[in-house]
Amino acid sequence: ATLQEADSGTAMLGELDVLHRKEEVRKTLGYLPQEFGVYPHATAQSLLDYFAVLKGIGGHGERREVVESLLHQVNLWDVRHQKLRGYSGGMRQRFGVAVALLGNPKLLIVDEPTAGLDPAERVRFLNLLSALGESSVVILSTHIVEDVSELCTRMAIINRGQILLEAEPLQAVSEIRGRIWRRVIARDALPAMQRDHGVISTTLLGGRTVVHVYDEASPGDGFEAVEPDLTDVYFSTMAGHIGGQRTHVQAVAATA
Repeated sequence: ATLQEADSGTAMLGELDVLHRKEEVRKTLGYLPQEFGVYPHATAQSLLDYFAVLKGIGGHGERREVVESLLHQVNLWDVRHQKLRGYSGGMRQRFGVAVALLGNPKLLIVDEPTAGLDPAERVRFLNLLSALGESSVVILSTHIVEDVSELCTRMAIINRGQILLEAEPLQAVSEIRGRIWRRVIARDALPAMQRDHGVISTTLLGGRTVVHVYDEASPGDGFEAVEPDLTDVYFSTMAGHIGGQRTHVQAVAATA
């Protein structure tokens, strides 16, 4: 949002120098944080109109048109008179998108947009972001791999401020095809497996441990090649097998 000074480097938004023309950047920037506050007793229509005033949309007639258009766009028009305290998590996120779209920004930054949403609201919200991406640049910050695979045309894996990998999601998956191996083992065999092989992730499934190993060839008996996904790309990158620098990472266990 141009509030923090860059340590070094350059950043361009089209022909706009982000580091030196901050006021112009703010005029073309929309931002949806993971959590944001609202006035619970205000309606969506009245609060969006208030934010439009703060955005500099001065004329009452113009604001009315903008507010109506945005509420239709995020599918909240039918509940525009409902107080925000009664909105579901997904409805509040869509209201946040409407606020972020005030001023018709060229760049929209969204932070963890689907965290806490039920499956139906998540699909609805991703469809909205996908539609917005046709006319604006959308930068999505998320730890949810499925959001990236379903929504993004390009991605970057960043750790401690360093870009470890930048690629198209499908391309990244393709590049590790034939290098991800799966084996089901007993839990007490995991330490030896981690010592002897390039284990990138583990999953607990029905009391057994499923390990994924990165290797150019079969690691040995009992392993089977599996079709990789973006989760495998992430763990392979964090373990230093692909992308930039190597980063120490503990294999993450999940229960299914």
